[in-house]
Amino acid sequence: IAGNYSSGSLAVLPVKANGSLDSAVQVIQHEGHSVVEGRQDDPHVHATVLSSDNKTLYVPDLGLDKLMIYKFNNKTGKLTDAPMPFALTEPGAGPRHFDIHPNNKYAYLIEELTGTVSVFEIYKDGSLESIQNISSLPRDFDGDIGSADIHVSPDGKFLYASNRGESNTIGIFKINPSTGLLTWVDHQSTMGKTPRNFNFDPTGNFLLVANQNTHDIIIFKRD
Repeated sequence: IAGNYSSGSLAVLPVKANGSLDSAVQVIQHEGHSVVEGRQDDPHVHATVLSSDNKTLYVPDLGLDKLMIYKFNNKTGKLTDAPMPFALTEPGAGPRHFDIHPNNKYAYLIEELTGTVSVFEIYKDGSLESIQNISSLPRDFDGDIGSADIHVSPDGKFLYASNRGESNTIGIFKINPSTGLLTWVDHQSTMGKTPRNFNFDPTGNFLLVANQNTHDIIIFKRD
């Protein structure tokens, strides 16, 4: 399932037996806009994230200030509107990337334009309830914002969020295992500029940050 930022669309492509891709079985075109001129004049699909049971697809759209929700048929590949077709963010937030907690009860959305994280409780039908919104930026930060990526640690205990703009940090948050709510722990410099994406190694012991504008990958040991 591919998200297309510039066109504001997403496509479902079958995988053939030999691993190559067939033509798309479905293309969905988002429509609309939001409040930030120049960034939200049109839809901009920024990610496509499937639930672990392959039944629900979550699609953050930066241009619409919506987290779209689709039901996914894993036999035909077809998407249909979920009972709750979208979750709204604050106007001008700019939904970007989305990660689901390993317990499948909570999910976390990084919002590029405001530098915030929205926390959701996930219900059995895939619908979402917003339960928290917290800044991903250092507490004394007052510069250009451009938050980017977000990941829950494999052990489910911590959340990490990258901040580009003039921050160039990883925000670190502790996750309450009973409620999914976040508590700020610290911020770590990425030792470079524009941490566009990051992820964990398979053991969960190391966090690798890709700094786009300094052309490096910085590797951190995780406690």
